[in-house]
Amino acid sequence: MSTLLVIWMMRFKLKSSYIKDLDNLRLYFVVVPVAILAILIHPFIFSWSLFLRIIWAFSLYLEAVSILPQLRFMQNAKMIETFTGYYVFALGISRFMGLAYWIIQMYETGGGRFYWGGGNYFWFLASFIAEMVQSFILADFCYYYMKSFMQGQLLRKMPV
Repeated sequence: MSTLLVIWMMRFKLKSSYIKDLDNLRLYFVVVPVAILAILIHPFIFSWSLFLRIIWAFSLYLEAVSILPQLRFMQNAKMIETFTGYYVFALGISRFMGLAYWIIQMYETGGGRFYWGGGNYFWFLASFIAEMVQSFILADFCYYYMKSFMQGQLLRKMPV
């Protein structure tokens, strides 16, 4: 429901704040490599069709790089709206928590809990790396956000 609310707000309520000229990241530069990676590296689960396994991998990999267009837009705009900064920072914190969960689960179970479908450690490694990529993409933004917060101000522009 919250995702639908965000989509509705972007498409109708906040549409006037969108500047098309600053949104210059071609989505096929993000989507095509992700699709190729999903076709090559996807989970092996006997009860699922190949199509569903590829779609699952595609969604996982796409989620890892989905923030790149937003970060590029903010970099081109050379400013960050207050609520956009809050949203991206909260997204970064949630990704760090997700990564911490994965690491703790690997440590506590010795990796056994993530042994999916007959020797499929390679899929686990790929999904873990996708989680790390997303966390590191957001780490830079969160660093500058916290740095500006500690100085008693909001992050108003993206560092170059």
